[in-house]
Amino acid sequence: MWRAMTTPPLNALRAFEAVARTGSFRAAAEALFVTQSAVSHQIRNVEEWLGKPLFEREGNRTRLLPHGADLARSLAGSLAEIEAACNRARNVSQALVIAAIPSVAMCWLIPRLSRFRTAHPEIEIRIVYAMHGREINFHDVHLAFVFAKRGPSGPMIEAHFYLAGQSVPVCSPSRLAHLGHTPETVTDFLTLGLLHDGTPTGWTNWLSGVDSGLQDHASAASFDGTTFEDFNLLRAAALSGQGAALCPKAMIQPDLESGGLVQISQRVQDDGYNYYLLSSTTAPPLVNRQAQVFRAWAMAERDKS
Repeated sequence: MWRAMTTPPLNALRAFEAVARTGSFRAAAEALFVTQSAVSHQIRNVEEWLGKPLFEREGNRTRLLPHGADLARSLAGSLAEIEAACNRARNVSQALVIAAIPSVAMCWLIPRLSRFRTAHPEIEIRIVYAMHGREINFHDVHLAFVFAKRGPSGPMIEAHFYLAGQSVPVCSPSRLAHLGHTPETVTDFLTLGLLHDGTPTGWTNWLSGVDSGLQDHASAASFDGTTFEDFNLLRAAALSGQGAALCPKAMIQPDLESGGLVQISQRVQDDGYNYYLLSSTTAPPLVNRQAQVFRAWAMAERDKS
């Protein structure tokens, strides 16, 4: 019997991890190139060795129990480390490729990346750009941070909500000091100078709720301002004191905490866009486990904020 063994049944644990990762016995069997009955047999073996069930069974449906979910998370990291070590010994590289739009790459991912590498030195990662509005090739990319109206869907991806995309008006402390008081009217914001992300539409929509004087300024030259194609350029201009900008709060929270930027109104701009973390559903088993480890880390980092 399995419980008489002094070490865990590794093949059975690998089958269990595949079931937990893929969400079904059938999908796990396909991923492992074995029959579904073989997977079921391995799950029974590991449950006998543990002396307790890992799934709650209701007819033909199964659901991971809390201790089973905890075991699955630990196994994902351990199996990824074992496979990575074996591939290093064989001089085979299977890097986890993560695409990120520039704002997420510069403001969120890169500042935290050293923490992931310290926690998981066995996982080789490669960061590439994902350009907003352009299709991502998930044959070459395993995870992607995007900004979208709703969670993207497709046969090769799984979408996870990541961060809220609402924007708030900000400027540098020096720019605010130049005005001399907290802005309240359209004229106050125009005096600060407006910085635009792509088009003036964001500021037009936001200022429409400030006061009834917006129409008086709608065609005025003072409503103009420098337009930036990339959010990172817009953020740099705001930090250097060139004017007020509407920025996603999730991306500039460190600037607000450090005092580099000041939020100059509590009213937010919500266009329905949010940040999502996309996962490839066709990655090789090793990379898939690495992606699962990274996704769990990324969610934990988000929840710290």
